[in-house]
Amino acid sequence: MRQPRAAGVEEKDQLATIPRASADDASRGQAAAGDVEAIVAGTHGDPFSVLGVQQVGKTFFARCFVPHAESVTTYTLAGRKAGELARRDDAGFFEGKLSIRKRQPLRYLAKNAGGDWWLTDPYSFGPVLGPMDDYFIAEGSHLRLFDKLGAHLIEHEGAAGVHFAVWAPNARRVSVVGDFNDWDGRSHPMRARRDTGIWELFLPDIGAGRAYKYEILGPDGVRLPLKADPFAFRSELRPATASVTAPPLAHEWGDAAHRAFWRKADLRRQPVSIYEVHAGSWQLHDDGSFLSWDELADRLIPYVADMGFTHIEFLPISEYPYDPSWGYQTTGLYAPTARFGDPEGFARFVDGAHRAGIGVILDWVPAHFPVDEHGLAKFDGTALYEHADPRKGFHPDWNTAIYNFGRREVVSFLVNNALYWAEKFHVDGLRVDAVASMLYLDYSRKEGEWLPNEKGGRENLEAVAFLQRMNKELYGHHPGVMTIAEESTSWPKVSQPVHEGGLGFGFKWNMGFMHDTLEYFAREPVHRKFHHNDLTFGLMYAFSENFVLPLSHDEVVHGKGTLLEKMAGDDWQKFATLRAFYAFMWGYPGKKLLFMGQEFAQRREWSEARALDWNLLDHEPHRGVRDTVRDLNRLYRSRPALHARDCEPEGFSWLIVDDSRNSVFAWLRSAPGENPIAVVSNFTPVPRESYRVPLPAEGRWREILNTDAAAYGGTGKGNGGAVEARSEGGRISAPMLLPPLATIMLEYAPQ
Repeated sequence: MRQPRAAGVEEKDQLATIPRASADDASRGQAAAGDVEAIVAGTHGDPFSVLGVQQVGKTFFARCFVPHAESVTTYTLAGRKAGELARRDDAGFFEGKLSIRKRQPLRYLAKNAGGDWWLTDPYSFGPVLGPMDDYFIAEGSHLRLFDKLGAHLIEHEGAAGVHFAVWAPNARRVSVVGDFNDWDGRSHPMRARRDTGIWELFLPDIGAGRAYKYEILGPDGVRLPLKADPFAFRSELRPATASVTAPPLAHEWGDAAHRAFWRKADLRRQPVSIYEVHAGSWQLHDDGSFLSWDELADRLIPYVADMGFTHIEFLPISEYPYDPSWGYQTTGLYAPTARFGDPEGFARFVDGAHRAGIGVILDWVPAHFPVDEHGLAKFDGTALYEHADPRKGFHPDWNTAIYNFGRREVVSFLVNNALYWAEKFHVDGLRVDAVASMLYLDYSRKEGEWLPNEKGGRENLEAVAFLQRMNKELYGHHPGVMTIAEESTSWPKVSQPVHEGGLGFGFKWNMGFMHDTLEYFAREPVHRKFHHNDLTFGLMYAFSENFVLPLSHDEVVHGKGTLLEKMAGDDWQKFATLRAFYAFMWGYPGKKLLFMGQEFAQRREWSEARALDWNLLDHEPHRGVRDTVRDLNRLYRSRPALHARDCEPEGFSWLIVDDSRNSVFAWLRSAPGENPIAVVSNFTPVPRESYRVPLPAEGRWREILNTDAAAYGGTGKGNGGAVEARSEGGRISAPMLLPPLATIMLEYAPQ
């Protein structure tokens, strides 16, 4: 197979100097010498004006470029011979008169000393895209770009093949290259649709599973490194980087009930407990290779269902070249990574999760992209997807390019991608990565390294408009889907509707909760009384947004250790504190997120290069943490008091807020028509005997959870299953035993 020619070679500029055919040549159907030379050199910017079926008066002629051919005979698609073509250039340019009476696609029988072969002429077909596509694409309002751009297996004018379309408005020439044409950019240059900057070509005779890229001559005539398709629906397995033609998803979905439920649900008032997963390291084969989507479905879905989580959130699964990026530097936003199999495999996984009652959320990265030469960077030789000015277009933290959110085509590319995952793969949500880096023009930049907006401020108004539009379109077309912002600043109204001046997200990660709690639990118990406010301050803003409480992968990498190792004290105290912390979190207002491995107290810091340490479950303390999380999920899902008012202040009230001396916290969770639940935490290793907790109603309060239970690995101290609240001096309270380093939950159980 012929290898691609080296990138960066300057092509001779043929476009401005091509001589036109003489009148005599034209009457004989002959192309101008300059056109022939440009076609053979691969520099012609308008191949459809030269190749294919051309009409002169009432006579039709055919021209083609078939490298290695010595003779070419033309046929109609029906098999009727239409004429012999003469070789005009030894490189493989042929032309000749046809016997056909109307324009139609042609097939060629090419021959040389080595044999013969058939090919269908792509330049004898009309365009696939139409004027309405041009209109909506140019306007930036096309919401089905994924049905138009990329590579699509179609039937067109009587032939089966693949339609390719790519946006490269500043290119001089774009060709499809692949394993079907020896990666030769001269073979299949594309038709330019000048109004939109789209290049398209219907290529008959090829089907699914063919590797391809685009060979692009930039505006300066320089051939660029071969580019993967921005709209590729499938990619080669790294380290290979080509796109792969793929048929439309043929999966027969069985998740109608799941989707119907979430379309009608108020997500803020539903239990949402998310298990965050890196698909490449949750489990591995014994030889260290990845599980396929089907193998993940067989193992992960039953595990998550047994653990009681409502959703799986995957770190990015769009195609990416570098394993240690965990998917956050993606080069193929529309292609599920080939690491785990084909796109149908991912569809089967999502469907299987839905049938088990589990939603699937994807980490989504519209903030930036890597500068790998086969990707989006300088896609047509210019800053196309990114800002040309590095003060807006280059991210100093990650050495990546920043999308140009002020360009309608880029916004359409990203908005369509969000819609694509929801429509084609039925995903239940997108967690949008690095939102803060999008919102601020001076993010991680020093004075003089950023450009203010049109009003002189630091807010990225174009990114704000993009996020608002993305959320409006996604919620408008897929009302059962949620969006979650990873946003670490005090930007207002992140999770408020766009029509109320918000960004339109459904939820926002509560980074303050994560920071304050981990800082608190890292302190020795004797010092916690001086930092009581770390755990109470969060309620000052807990209902300003719709929050997800995240204990994510970011907290267990880069030398930060695991959650278990962050807890203060000896091994017993670490396990006890972690169990108490989890119950504190599950009782706290907000949706829940826990990164894989932390549900059984992984000891080693997470690495994408190895599987979780599942052997730890052979040890009782780790099983105790797992069982605690399982029971917390069961309670959280089954008790509306713990979830139905997660995002509303009416569902929370302090019972004990100021007992810093004993490091005790107590609050009430409630929901209309439901029995309230009291959550009480003692974050010292000292049991508190006959500790009196105020409660809102007299009677029996059943102990529904105790993280110090012997079954979890605790000391077994508790309240015998219930406490009794009575009124004394006009106040209702109940004396109880607060176990050491433990959280208990008490549900009102009136007789």
